[in-house]
Amino acid sequence: MARDWAKRTEILRRDPVASRNYLSDGKAPAVGALHRLPDLAKTLDAIARGGRDAFYRGWIAEDLVSHLKSVGGLHTLDDFATAEGEYVTPITTDYRGYTVHECPPNSQGIVALEMLNILSGFPTPTGGPLSIERMHLLIEAAWLAYADRDRYVCDPKMNAVPVERLLSPEHAAELRGRIRPDQAMHASPSRLPPHKDTIYLTVVDRDGNAISFINSLYESFGSGLCGPKSGVLLQNRGCGFVVDPTHPNCIGPGKRPMHTIIPALLSQNGRAVMPFGVLGGHYQATGHAFLLGSILDYGLDLQEAIDLGRVYPTQLEENQVEVEDGVPAETVAGLKALGHNIVPAPDPVGGAQAIWIDWKTGVLTAGSDPRYDGCAMGY
Repeated sequence: MARDWAKRTEILRRDPVASRNYLSDGKAPAVGALHRLPDLAKTLDAIARGGRDAFYRGWIAEDLVSHLKSVGGLHTLDDFATAEGEYVTPITTDYRGYTVHECPPNSQGIVALEMLNILSGFPTPTGGPLSIERMHLLIEAAWLAYADRDRYVCDPKMNAVPVERLLSPEHAAELRGRIRPDQAMHASPSRLPPHKDTIYLTVVDRDGNAISFINSLYESFGSGLCGPKSGVLLQNRGCGFVVDPTHPNCIGPGKRPMHTIIPALLSQNGRAVMPFGVLGGHYQATGHAFLLGSILDYGLDLQEAIDLGRVYPTQLEENQVEVEDGVPAETVAGLKALGHNIVPAPDPVGGAQAIWIDWKTGVLTAGSDPRYDGCAMGY
């Protein structure tokens, strides 16, 4: 936590209010330091007492709108007052006898489903979960599915997203046919900025009710803009927009950007089997496909699947793939020989949590990623 906090010192220094609340003498708190947030504590207390209206209609909204206007923002109190959550119907695909549920556009859940559809048409690579063949297929499927995301995913209220076509067997077959087992494809970088800062939690109760929940400011500390009275940091998910006026995801009034956060759920025969999530910004969809394949194709338990070394097609440069230390050297060499632009991952790639529900025994099994703070806990 101290390491990640220190990396965002400059963005917090830009806003005197954020600096006052989230830095100590202009520096990020050191390991073991005690850091207090009294303004944010007052905000949380107000929400506990007054519910959503305390945030979206009361003094907190006034505080945030006033601060945004002071730095050139166009936000109004009405923007806050009319904000509301939305119930959506998940999008799904079948994989190895299970149903995978993802959030629909404007999220990137469709990418994970497209990847699974592509991969389901290949025999399970026999070399193991970290083999050259498996990692190559995962990377290639990611490039193809993310290209569809960057082309189509937007706010579906503003522009239609061809979900049914993108998830069709015909489309998966067409994409699968572009993958060569002996050569990396030429993959162009994305025009969306990278990020990898999110939290995920999942809970299953004694009756088998499952919650899969994810939350994010996009980058660590979001925009770095902080309410002077509320201590609330504002997100910067507007980075998910593009500025090409002909693109369906172009920034516009009342519009939501393509976003990366995707809590997910695996079910079988109409019952929840595994609520799960993978942190890591753009990596999340690749992480879903990798985690599910490790469990369903290779029979790993949750913690084994979560602990595996990861590869991440970053979309920062052509064919660039970040590789963690946990990936075997022979796999790294093999991927390079196929034409992948391999670079060492500068940071841990993603983070995952999951709970498996065994309906026959009633046993719950959980796994939590050692790359980040978090734990698996029974209660």
